[in-house]
Amino acid sequence: MRLTSFYPVIGTARLKESHDFYTRLLGFETTFEADWYVSLRHPGPAAHELALLDHTHPTIPEGHRRPAQGLLLNFEVPDVDAEWDRLVLREGLRPLLPLRDEDFGQRHFIVADPSDVLIDIITPIAPSPEYAEQYTGS
Repeated sequence: MRLTSFYPVIGTARLKESHDFYTRLLGFETTFEADWYVSLRHPGPAAHELALLDHTHPTIPEGHRRPAQGLLLNFEVPDVDAEWDRLVLREGLRPLLPLRDEDFGQRHFIVADPSDVLIDIITPIAPSPEYAEQYTGS
């Protein structure tokens, strides 16, 4: 398959709140907005895209019209400590996983968006020797 684009679409019961969360707190810009769908793009040299969809919309097949569950979105950033200060200490987001270092090569914390989608804010760090040998280099 040859991809021309790839982006997650989050089915949500809280479209307006989620739209505000991703634009105001995570820096996405709105590229399309309807009362049932919002397309977002994060500016930068490699623009990243995300969309939000009213989970009851008829484009979702019957039997699958429910909000996203069990979804974890990873956001790699240059300085996870600065994002912790901004999002948790200043903006008051509740951490579901506190800021910490992981042996597998991440310094990170987890919060949730208004739809309870998990947002993992990550800065890569050197892994422990036992995990370093598991990386394939590709």
